[in-house]
Amino acid sequence: MSHALIDRSADLKRLRDEGYELEVRANHLLVHSVPYVNENKEVALGTLVTELTMSGDITAKPATHVIHFAGVHPCSKDGQKIVQIQHASGTRLLAVGLSIDHSFSNKPAAGYANYYEKVSRYVEIISSEAKAIDPSVDACTFKLIESEDAGDVFAYLDTASSRAGITAVSQRLASQKIGIIGLGGTGSYVLDLAAKTSVREIHLFDDDLYLQHNAFRSPGAASIEELRRQQAKVEHWQDVYAKMRSGIVAHRMRINEANGHLLDGLDFVFVCVDGGPARKVILDLLRPRAIPFVDAGMGVELSEDLRLWAVCRVTAGTVGRMEHIGARVPTADPGVDAIYQQNIQIADLNAFNAAMAVIKWKKIAGIYLDEDKEHHSTYSSNLHLLTSEERSS
Repeated sequence: MSHALIDRSADLKRLRDEGYELEVRANHLLVHSVPYVNENKEVALGTLVTELTMSGDITAKPATHVIHFAGVHPCSKDGQKIVQIQHASGTRLLAVGLSIDHSFSNKPAAGYANYYEKVSRYVEIISSEAKAIDPSVDACTFKLIESEDAGDVFAYLDTASSRAGITAVSQRLASQKIGIIGLGGTGSYVLDLAAKTSVREIHLFDDDLYLQHNAFRSPGAASIEELRRQQAKVEHWQDVYAKMRSGIVAHRMRINEANGHLLDGLDFVFVCVDGGPARKVILDLLRPRAIPFVDAGMGVELSEDLRLWAVCRVTAGTVGRMEHIGARVPTADPGVDAIYQQNIQIADLNAFNAAMAVIKWKKIAGIYLDEDKEHHSTYSSNLHLLTSEERSS
């Protein structure tokens, strides 16, 4: 991705063609071998690092004039810090394997129009002092830097994470292979949220077709042509998210004892089915395999005065913490469990239930702070009440 992005973006290409050592890593642009002066009046080499603002697959105008630096704070030729660009100091991890020591601020009145202007200006400020000591030094080395992003799952850079400075946090999911069982309303919204994370693979399990009623309780907007295909849900959603990322694996089947081995190797599973017996089969396969999971459920009833009230539930099972599942997760036949009889599905409730499930997953993965460590939560719409129970000690 690194070289292709540089080729497509005129500003990056100009930098590379002039000999700057460019690398695109973790959604940031790195400029290596920038000469500067340290406090001992010695010439050293550092790396400038900037976020990348993108417009599809090419760069756009930089969102910020601030730039980062890996190295000692640059000084003038007499060993005094260049205070005119001082912004912040302190080692900070931007992404796995990418840390910076300082940030600089030098803002033109109209900001920087492109990354060529931004990079070349900071190089000029920093390296001019080094050239005063040694005229032969130059940031333009014409050295080729190989990209380390070859395994990126996204078709384009995740600039949302880099712009917010949370790439290091987001990357905690990068090695995971997850499963979503059931691609109805809640499951499809889980997919929408999970697809925008760095997980390596997302396995989809469902044997139903994507039909017209699904379009009204799932993400996005299906065309009439898509509905006419009567495509399998897993294949429909695989096609949708293939525009954005790789690693979406479709399994057109219901999980049962005969194919439960397909769950082996998954790091986490979302259970988003609406039938108690089917849910029991799945959970009985997950628990002995010690696969962490979140089971999402939703009950909606129509009152006599024609208003809806709903309860959304998420119940988590983690290694060493699954004994509560039998008491908290409904596994009875829908004909007996009255709250599931009507099977009313509303898109906003499906999306909310999915968000609850994904947030719990991210808590378990260490993305979000999780002081309560609850393993069972419910939200009641009529009382606007969120409860959490089954806390880990």
